[in-house]
Amino acid sequence: MKYVSTRGSAPVLGFSDVVLAGLATDGGLYVPETWPTLTSDLSGSYAELAAKVFAPFIEGDIAQDTMLQLSREAYATFRHPDVVPIVELEPGHHIMELFHGPTLAFKDVALQLLGRLFDHILQARHEKVTIVGATSGDTGSAAIDGVKNCSNINIVILYPNGRVSDVQRKQMTTVDSPNVRTVAIDGTFDDCQDLVKAMFNHAEFRERHNLSAVNSINWARVMAQVVYYIEATRTFGGPIDVTVPTGNFGNVLSGWIAKQMGAPLRHLVVASNQNDILTRFFEKHTMDVTGVHPTLSPSMDIQVSSNFERLLFELNNRDGGLTAEQLRRFRDKGSLVVEPDQYDKWIAPTFRASRASDHDTLATIRSVYEEHGMLIDPHTAVGVKAAREHKEDGVPMLTLATAHPAKFPDAVERATGERPQLPEHLADLFDRPEKTSFLPNDLASVEAFVASNS
Repeated sequence: MKYVSTRGSAPVLGFSDVVLAGLATDGGLYVPETWPTLTSDLSGSYAELAAKVFAPFIEGDIAQDTMLQLSREAYATFRHPDVVPIVELEPGHHIMELFHGPTLAFKDVALQLLGRLFDHILQARHEKVTIVGATSGDTGSAAIDGVKNCSNINIVILYPNGRVSDVQRKQMTTVDSPNVRTVAIDGTFDDCQDLVKAMFNHAEFRERHNLSAVNSINWARVMAQVVYYIEATRTFGGPIDVTVPTGNFGNVLSGWIAKQMGAPLRHLVVASNQNDILTRFFEKHTMDVTGVHPTLSPSMDIQVSSNFERLLFELNNRDGGLTAEQLRRFRDKGSLVVEPDQYDKWIAPTFRASRASDHDTLATIRSVYEEHGMLIDPHTAVGVKAAREHKEDGVPMLTLATAHPAKFPDAVERATGERPQLPEHLADLFDRPEKTSFLPNDLASVEAFVASNS
């Protein structure tokens, strides 16, 4: 399997090179040259299923028995034997709990694997990298946990100062590993993401410090998330609809890829909070940037959804030049328009969308607790509201629960009067000393920091 950039002018790479590169040298995102078809044998444990799904993507680069071992090691870190268990919420509506990994968020599903992939590839090549990432809350802690014991990796994570939950921040800033650095940026998540992209597009800086990425711009992140959609269809045994709380579009894109591979997925419901650029796009076929508004679901407080570029590339019949030009105009003017025939072919058959205000979010957390005795976090609540709006009789609806409620205890307690407790392995989190740096939203300042820690 070879990989091409969504902007058409970067070198074609194999899987291992794509993992280490993260972002393509032309600023694009890597995708496989073709979408493979699922194997007919989808039996086995979650780790065994993952290795089978990954097989065509890694072919020619990583041996299958090695991939199986890496998968088993990654998913042995989860607290539930099913890794991503499915529980019934109400008749015809289930929840897949993606938060049983070390940092209590769905990002663990990909990043526990990605850390091991990095280490395997770097050890074989006798190389070291500096990972630079931006987080709206969960990616940072999951990435840090995935690589904190990797001797071949330094990691620097940027997060928006004051715009992540206390639990999210503490999970990043209390890790006592010599290869880990965190930086609070005076700005939004989009500002942090722009800084990371600017560093990757600064070719001399990128090469000198051997930068790599763990954000969902890294293909392996998206690939790893494909598996739990296939696990869901394996569980239900037929067509299902899936609702996904969405900010950066990577998670729901993985569902779209699973569908391209042949998984019986019908509709993918994009659930947005007040920062509803994606929902507005699905309603009006136009993507218009507005300001970012802080909400009770901060991991979704995003306006520029990076992974939409991978879908846009498909809409453009894989024309990288056209995609690059569209994105340049989007960056300059803050608006992107999709032609009706593109929308009808690629978007309309699969995607649905909904939004939730903070009031809706609290009301949903409250109703789920009162009706079912279950505590859910604010992001999952955004998903549940959308799922209830789009559920159709006769088709199972699955909502992805993207974070443990204890990651957002203030919002959950505000809605229910109950304060969710952290699992035992994190019970002393607020007693652990923090270490972080504070920087302005300034590329030169951030580059100097990365250079001094690479």
